[in-house]
Order: sequence, then structure tokens, then C-alpha cells
Amino acid sequence: MADLPFPLEPPLAARLAAHLDREAKIPRVLDDLGPLTGRDVALVEGGPLRASQLEERGATVTVVPSAAATGLGGAAVDAVVALWDGFRGPNRSEIEEASRVLRPGGRLLVVHDYGRDDVSRLRPPDLPEYGPWSRRDGPFLSSGWKIRVVHAWWTFETLEEAATFLGEAFGAVGTELAATLRRPRLSYNVAVYHRTVGAAS
Repeated sequence: MADLPFPLEPPLAARLAAHLDREAKIPRVLDDLGPLTGRDVALVEGGPLRASQLEERGATVTVVPSAAATGLGGAAVDAVVALWDGFRGPNRSEIEEASRVLRPGGRLLVVHDYGRDDVSRLRPPDLPEYGPWSRRDGPFLSSGWKIRVVHAWWTFETLEEAATFLGEAFGAVGTELAATLRRPRLSYNVAVYHRTVGAAS
């Protein structure tokens, strides 16, 4: 599910969605890099939260089942947006499918965790998102992609609310992280990898 970076049970997922990126920095940067306003957009494995955020910015959104098999016709959209689930590498079949469904000059926008933040302490430190993917010799930057880092937040009303959520959602590691907080929010950095596919006529 592309609405959230973590797989959580529905009640916990709904609570995280209410706290993650309240400032809507992620959709704002996606629109800036697209742009997406007034454009046809394919959202890979998207949920209602991210689809509505893009629609609020003026995009016409079609949710597609996967990056490698969108189900769309050729030259159907102006942008393909994948958040967390797609383009994990990326691989050739996903690039080929994006090239097929994008109109000339179409934009490919991929969001992954960047690390170097509070949220990364909830996950294993050796994830490729936190190192190889963002390096100049990594699979994105070495093959023509550019990167924009978004400095977002998980924002809670109180430290107690943050501690309760982190403990229920992430167990001991969440409780340990909560004990180190001095304000009711967690820094959360995401990388938006972006590139143009094909040439505009």
C-alpha cells in the first residue's frame, strides 16, 4: 500500500496517516517536480490518502496495480508516481512499463525513505534505501535520475501520544525511540527520485 511507508494493521495505519507529513510537503514536492496540476497521473498501488492529496492539487489520478504492469494503454498519462512500494531498485520491467504508458516528456516520480532521521531508528540500519540507493553510484543516480530530499515530520499533540503510538505500532524499538524524544514529533526524510522519460515533441 503506497499510502504509508510501513505495513501496519488498519487501526494503526489510520493513526499513522493522521500524524505523517501534516504539512503535506511530500505531495507539494511531487507537484513541483512534475508538475502534476492539470495532468493525468498514474499512482502505483496508491491508497485513498495519496490519491486524494494529488487530486487536491489538480491532478487526474488513476491508481494502477503495479509499476511493472499498470494495465494502461500506451501514452496514457503525463506522470507516473510511486510511493515506497514501486521501483525498488529500480528494475528494467518497471522502467519499460513507465516508458510505454508515459506521453513524450512524461515524468517519473518515485518516493522512498532516505534515512538520517528519527524514523529510520524504527527499521534495520542496513536497508538499501538508507545507503546505496542515494549514492552517486547507486541504481538511481547512476542511471539518469535526480534526487530531491523532503524533510518531513511525524507530528503528535503530546509526547505521551507519541510514546503510546510508537509502542503499540513498533513494540520495544518504538518504546525505546519514544524515550529519547524531547518534542512530540519525529524527523522523517524522504527521497523523491525523478526523471523525464522520452522527449517532448
